[in-house]
Amino acid sequence: MPDKAIKSYVKGQWTFGQGAGTPLYSPVDGSYIGHVSTEGIDIASVLQYGREVGGPALRKMSFYERGLMLKKLALYLYERRKKYYPISYLTGATKGDSWLDIDGGIGVLFSYASLRRKLGSKTYIVEGEPVSLSREGGFSGQHILVPREGVAVHINAFNFPIWGMLEKAAVNWLAGMPAVVKPATVSCFLTQAVVEDIVASGILPEGALQLLCGPAHDIVDHVVHQDVVTFTGSASTGKKLKCHPRIIEESVPFNMEADSLNAAVLAPDAAPDTPEFELFIKEVTRELTVKCGQKCTAIRRVLVPSGMEDTVIDALHRALSSVVIGDPRVKEVQMGALVSQSQLIEVRERLEQLRQTAEVVVGDPEHVQAVGQNTDKGAYIAPIVLYEPDPWKDEAVHQIEAFGPVTTVMPYRDLDEAIALSKRGKGSLVTTIATMDARYAREFTLGVAAYHGRILILNRESAPHSTGHGSPLPMLVHGGPGRAGGGEEMGGLIGMKLYLQRTALQGHPSMLTEIVDVYIPGAAYKDPGIHPFRKYFEDLQVGETLHTHKRTITEADIVNFANVSWDHFYAHTDITSLEGTPFDQRVAHGYFILSAAAGLFVDPAKGPVLLNYGIEECRFIKPVYAGMTIGVRLTVKDKIDQEKKSPDDIPKGIVKFYVDVYDETGDSVAIATILTMIKKREG
Repeated sequence: MPDKAIKSYVKGQWTFGQGAGTPLYSPVDGSYIGHVSTEGIDIASVLQYGREVGGPALRKMSFYERGLMLKKLALYLYERRKKYYPISYLTGATKGDSWLDIDGGIGVLFSYASLRRKLGSKTYIVEGEPVSLSREGGFSGQHILVPREGVAVHINAFNFPIWGMLEKAAVNWLAGMPAVVKPATVSCFLTQAVVEDIVASGILPEGALQLLCGPAHDIVDHVVHQDVVTFTGSASTGKKLKCHPRIIEESVPFNMEADSLNAAVLAPDAAPDTPEFELFIKEVTRELTVKCGQKCTAIRRVLVPSGMEDTVIDALHRALSSVVIGDPRVKEVQMGALVSQSQLIEVRERLEQLRQTAEVVVGDPEHVQAVGQNTDKGAYIAPIVLYEPDPWKDEAVHQIEAFGPVTTVMPYRDLDEAIALSKRGKGSLVTTIATMDARYAREFTLGVAAYHGRILILNRESAPHSTGHGSPLPMLVHGGPGRAGGGEEMGGLIGMKLYLQRTALQGHPSMLTEIVDVYIPGAAYKDPGIHPFRKYFEDLQVGETLHTHKRTITEADIVNFANVSWDHFYAHTDITSLEGTPFDQRVAHGYFILSAAAGLFVDPAKGPVLLNYGIEECRFIKPVYAGMTIGVRLTVKDKIDQEKKSPDDIPKGIVKFYVDVYDETGDSVAIATILTMIKKREG
């Protein structure tokens, strides 16, 4: 084993493959980092270990418990994040680049941890509303989502060794699936440093995370139908994996997030004297220099109104000429190196292909002044801007991507042409339009939305708060159609569904209620024994129903509520205006009916109920007139646990009550779901 062995973590132990392995060198100064090897590691057994050890341990935990686990892990890594920066610099990343990777990755953990409050204390998700499948109400349907019983295999790109791992793993861990992470070999040493701390923390159950540092070309050969495979990287490699026989034979869910020819459009109204023009130049400059242009979301095509090409090119030249390139450890450096010498060669090859029709107007592809020691051994390149005068005739700019600090300016005649040109990239992760004109923004957005996974509308109002063109956010989807891979990552609950199996349940509402532990309308009511508001959180059972006393609505009730609420809508107050309406006579306010219902079901004495937390849904089904009598069926619908925010916090949980207000005929006139905060028993 070499002196500096970058080990893998598999089957509960750190291991180095057979042989000397492959040496890794820093693109900053060519210095030796270490060796990697996966030779001899039984990949099939690694995946099986995740299925047999990590999967069952995670599935035993509720979503709430897994969310708390993510929060604990995020706090643990946040305390140690500064130790990762010096390692990150060895990949060619600057301090700002590293912040995106390190703090950004930890931020995804925090974000997904927060979803625990919404998902609650079950090991599955009850998705959507129940569906009545019979007129008599004795046959219903309900969708549920359960964790898949395989492993999530993540094949990640070299540009974000930490964020790339955590933005995927946070999602599969919360969903209840273990992960096998295969980072790009060239920057795996940074991923390994974080995994080392994760393993040492003991926060994740054993088998929830395994790491393969080094080549693992046969990893997809061993996946089964319960597994999930995700890939981030080049479109060409992604297509090969997507068509892998094993993926097809086993119908393995596959999510691809590929490099794409993202565009930025300067709208016709964004003239040189506007803030939008300045913001546009800053955004393009940033996307050229952050991570040395090695971002799947980087701006590759710059679309500007015809006649403004020289103005935009001059502005980019001024902005880029002041960028200091070199060793990220040097304080004044603003742009680091490409990830490797091989990547430098590839970028130059792609650049030469683009130069067959486009002209280099900013930067020198062959020469760069890099600050720092031994930078002559590094993988540096200056930011390059090309100009393509005829983007309709010359297709290279819409087909070839130099994965580095390279972009191409091209003209368009009107917004319709800008829309059409942006589509010629055949699908991208993100596009930006800089405009203050809502008409342009709307026309462009609706014109291109089918071709882009995310659209940023950049202007003076959004810019102070914007995270920028190239920053995917945990609660929004990251992915795009066509060339971008056709996948979706993150997006809050959306991303989790890749790791969950959706199953439709059919049966009597009473049986479905017992299975999913959420009240399904039509299920048999359970006697609570005492008023539900007298019970603590732990004592309440789903399906327990209070049948209230009844109340007859009067004309005076309707008039008085109008005076108290100031709601003098004609249907409540002017009986001469009812012709041509659905109402036969003065109708009671819907919110009065809910208020009257609360008067019927609320137990006024002090007890475990702390407060009304809100209303999740409400529908007024049938008009209520003076003389009609209403009653309420108040049913425990669902329970969501809450952790204590501090040692002296009141232990409590959220209980959802299904409120069914009915009239003297038995018909429902209003239904709602109210949320109440209810104390737990002390201790």
